[in-house]
Amino acid sequence: MPEPIIDIQNLHTRYGKRDVLKGVNLEIFPHETFVILGRSGCGKSTLLRHLVGLDKPSAGEIYIKGKDWINGDAALIHHTKKKIGMLFQNGALFNSMTIGDNVALPLREHTSLEESTIQIMMRMKLELVGLAEFENYYPSQLSGGMKKRAALARALAMDPELLFCDEPSAGLDPIVAVGIDHLILKLKKAFNMTIIVVTHELASVFEIADRIALLEQGKVLFVGTLEEMQNSDLAQVKQFLERQPDDESMNRDHYVRSLIEP
Repeated sequence: MPEPIIDIQNLHTRYGKRDVLKGVNLEIFPHETFVILGRSGCGKSTLLRHLVGLDKPSAGEIYIKGKDWINGDAALIHHTKKKIGMLFQNGALFNSMTIGDNVALPLREHTSLEESTIQIMMRMKLELVGLAEFENYYPSQLSGGMKKRAALARALAMDPELLFCDEPSAGLDPIVAVGIDHLILKLKKAFNMTIIVVTHELASVFEIADRIALLEQGKVLFVGTLEEMQNSDLAQVKQFLERQPDDESMNRDHYVRSLIEP
């Protein structure tokens, strides 16, 4: 196996008295699409915030491209962050800026390129996501799927080696969602990136995943390929794949029905 591009060791996160991550260990390898899967509240979004450097964990270590991501040299971390793209769940586009300016913003902030070169690169990224004719539109003038694609174009502005996607198909209808999934695969092939996707959408997992980590109550329950996951004997894995409610939910639903049914 190659050296991992991301190495997570015994990661713990506590907010007040609540333990969110409880000893997470993961290795993510170059050029794979790695999906972090789990139900709401399992800790996957917290893990993502640590990986992109927005929050520090309570304990444990993260190494990205062999560099200490938590306590390492600040200049090296800053340099590495320029090679990371982030697609936020809601797009996080600046509403007061056109789509073109949103995509060009990272290039203007972090490079010394001539404006003419920035304009060319911005149009190339918009063309990649199918928005070549929309550079002068504002986010409020776009549909939900178009906003996601525009945000993806911005995430690609600096030609990242690592692309993080937080619920890329959330809130989209099934046809638009699968279009986003196919676009992610297309861009991975074109840029030879490593892509980390946080989601709870099983349909997306079946489309894009090379390997999957299933989180449950702050712990890694399973890591492997989709085939290995489908063949797993773990009860929690089967429950997730088959979309079965837990016993508590079933008992609660039965109680509610007893109140409203004659």
